[in-house]
Amino acid sequence: MNVSDVAGEARAGHGQSTERLSQPADSAFDPVGGTGHPDGPESAPASDRGGKRNKKPRPLWKELPLLIGIALVLALLIKTFLVQAFSIPSDSMQNTLQRGDRVLVDKLTPWFGSEPERGEVVVFHDPSGWLDGEPTPEPNAVQTFLSFIGLMPSSQEKDLIKRTIAVGGDTVSCKKGGPVEVNGKALDEPYIFPGGTACDDMPFGPFKVPDGKIWVMGDHRQDSSDSRYHTSDVNKGFVPVDDVVGRAVVVAWPLNRWATLPVPDTFDQPGMSASAAMAPGALGIAAALPLVIRRRRRLTRGRTAG
Repeated sequence: MNVSDVAGEARAGHGQSTERLSQPADSAFDPVGGTGHPDGPESAPASDRGGKRNKKPRPLWKELPLLIGIALVLALLIKTFLVQAFSIPSDSMQNTLQRGDRVLVDKLTPWFGSEPERGEVVVFHDPSGWLDGEPTPEPNAVQTFLSFIGLMPSSQEKDLIKRTIAVGGDTVSCKKGGPVEVNGKALDEPYIFPGGTACDDMPFGPFKVPDGKIWVMGDHRQDSSDSRYHTSDVNKGFVPVDDVVGRAVVVAWPLNRWATLPVPDTFDQPGMSASAAMAPGALGIAAALPLVIRRRRRLTRGRTAG
């Protein structure tokens, strides 16, 4: 190898070396510095070090309106679709509920087609002038706003709260001095106001509850204008299921009266269901039908033979 060849190789090697060093300077990624800055990481701006910008947090006064807006929207959605607070305005549900109690009403299950069941305490819209003549308090602006988003019961809504005694298809009755009967089964009602009677002030029935309606009564029977007192209205005392807002599930206020509102055991007694009450008759007919058919066949054969 001559000197010129060595010099050529040296020049070629120098060119390759220059290419390797200059390539990272034009690259978007520097495997050594990690910043891509041509002069190395130390000369890059502080905000660019580590590949991220350090954003300053927004002041609280800018975040607060957004947080309040989200909270109000959530409260409105909860009130509309899930749970709403209602205030007890009278003594008709004593001692289960006292005047001034706040109850939480489940509004979700009706959206899935669930209908009131016997024994449930329900809130419903005035079906046919039950509250005519009752005074309606005038709320201030704050009360109106809080009731709109569901944080306070509305004083303008004409709603009632009673216990569901019978549902569509049931037969309900009560004689003076006797208990309330549903499909022939007497109710044991420990929730009735102490010293009160089942229906002595207004005996009724027997009535058959139409489909899509319920029969309701207050727990304080002698201080409750319930289904018994409205049998002459357009619904004959029954409450349309479509007017039911939801089931009261818990007494939320005052705190010393916090309690759930379960269905009393008397509504779970065997044979109370209208379908169950008809079951013995249906079984009797089903058992007798083959015998009747067989007998008719024998008679037909005897006539043919004669």
